[in-house]
Amino acid sequence: MTASRPNRPSSPSRAEKIDAAFRDLHPALTSGAAVTEASRCLYCYDAPCIRACPTGIDIPTFIHQIRSGNLEGSAQTILSENIMGGTCARACPTEVLCEEACVLNKGEDKPIQIGDLQRHAVDHLIEQTHAGAPHPFQRAAATGRSIAVVGAGPAGLAFAHRAAMLGHDITIYESRLKPGGLNEYGLAEYKMVDDFAQREVAFLLGIGGIKIRYGRALGEDIQLEALRQAYDVVFIGIGLGGAARLAIAGEELEGVEDALSFIETLRQTKPKSKVSVGRTVVVIGGGNTAIDAAIQAKKLGAESVTLVYRRGEDAMSATGFERNLARLNDVQIRLWSRPSAIEGNDRVESIVFEKTTLNGGRLQGTGEVYRLPADHVLKAIGQKLRPMGLDGLAAENGKIQIGPDYRTSLDGVYAGGDCVSTGEDLTVQAVEDGKRAAEAVHQALAAQSVERV
Repeated sequence: MTASRPNRPSSPSRAEKIDAAFRDLHPALTSGAAVTEASRCLYCYDAPCIRACPTGIDIPTFIHQIRSGNLEGSAQTILSENIMGGTCARACPTEVLCEEACVLNKGEDKPIQIGDLQRHAVDHLIEQTHAGAPHPFQRAAATGRSIAVVGAGPAGLAFAHRAAMLGHDITIYESRLKPGGLNEYGLAEYKMVDDFAQREVAFLLGIGGIKIRYGRALGEDIQLEALRQAYDVVFIGIGLGGAARLAIAGEELEGVEDALSFIETLRQTKPKSKVSVGRTVVVIGGGNTAIDAAIQAKKLGAESVTLVYRRGEDAMSATGFERNLARLNDVQIRLWSRPSAIEGNDRVESIVFEKTTLNGGRLQGTGEVYRLPADHVLKAIGQKLRPMGLDGLAAENGKIQIGPDYRTSLDGVYAGGDCVSTGEDLTVQAVEDGKRAAEAVHQALAAQSVERV
């Protein structure tokens, strides 16, 4: 009699391997780990971590509330200043913001894991609210004023939430079919697992008083002047929708695309294994988008991924954490090189780089060139403001010009987020812009009401 062989577990499929590769970059803290980590906080007077946070969250207080078991209170402390604190906890460079400012860095200890603790508290409250608990934010008495918001990204959503909370009626006009902006379309999949961007938006909208009209692009489906006539105030939070170009030969070849388009396709495709990627991928750029694109190309199965940047590593806008993460994912980083031509017949086959150097503080080519094979090139060299629909608005350095109260050059029109110059192009800065602009609008409308009396 032949002995039966034990059943061997089948090898995971390609789709299963790719899904596993895109698991959460920072798994959520357990309750016990969160309390332990919160207990390390020194609860500093005039805490430097608060000053380092663009939205001014009272970080020591929310950490103390976690330590004492008051997760709902902790989350409200966070969200009262940053309504998109869940996304910021996942994707903002806390290592160079609040955590870098932590006083524990001055000793031999590690800084408090502020981002992880923030996620722990916010996720708890969002889950409780989705399960039927009362919404933690309530609207003030109706003011009878209506406001149009252009763009359902972080700035527009933060503005809408704060303005709705102050009693105004909000209508958001969004060009895409889903809200969230870059939180939904432009962040790495492994940072925003389990459809978190949409869960956060649903929570934010739970305050009421906010309508979203999708598929309405400024300058095409809606016009700024018409919005000015129909609403008391218009807030523009359109971000930077135009991708910068390399302006070199071969840029139109098949296989050359913007890194954000690649990331968007990946975020909106299920399963991820349906997204095509080259065998030999070259990413051009030195920011977090370039890192996100490079790592995800590798996770999709690219055999070789090389990130090329025109300056030295210290000049890269990607944080040290992101650069190390790229290397841990087998991404090769080449420095002091700029693209001069993309080669191929119908499809990209290689890319030519010229080595660079600094001369008197200015970047210049050395004349020395080399080639890298490539069947997929991802451009991550920045974005620029799309002027469509912005007629009449003054611009400065490629962005909408605003005053200290977020007013533009047009009466009754305000702006914030990446489309203006208030700080770095980060979600947390966009949220702060939206919040502060809403408060400025509320004061202006209140002053108008007094004048009418």
